[in-house]
Amino acid sequence: MDIETLNNCTCFNLRKAARAVTQMYDEALKPTGLRATQVSVLAMVAGEGPLTMTGLAERLVMDRTTLTRNLKPLLAEGLVSTAPGPDRRQRLVQITDRGLQRFDEAKPLWSAVQIRLADALGYGRWTGLLGHLELAVEATQTKTTDPE
Repeated sequence: MDIETLNNCTCFNLRKAARAVTQMYDEALKPTGLRATQVSVLAMVAGEGPLTMTGLAERLVMDRTTLTRNLKPLLAEGLVSTAPGPDRRQRLVQITDRGLQRFDEAKPLWSAVQIRLADALGYGRWTGLLGHLELAVEATQTKTTDPE
């Protein structure tokens, strides 16, 4: 693979952009002691209610091992808890009162980065980017069928 191929690689460019944007959010969120990935988990659990580990991993497009690694510090700080699910093999992840409080502290810092990015890109490009990213996720989850 040459540098031109790399520069035109979807994965390379998405990961590079994701790292840069994540660093921006992480820096803004420092006062809360949370990282962007942790705020995403808290937001999903706060918004969707208790979720099974599998359901949460699917919504975050994250494998269960990565989700478990992201949940460990949240569980240790008492920001989320787990409880038995409807099926004994399942665990439900839920946000705690302490987690809601910390999430509320993070929201304005998160929003400030959102506004900063929207301003830097221009609102039309920013909303377009969000739409394109959603399409990219959908494209990766579309099953291809063999032509008969």
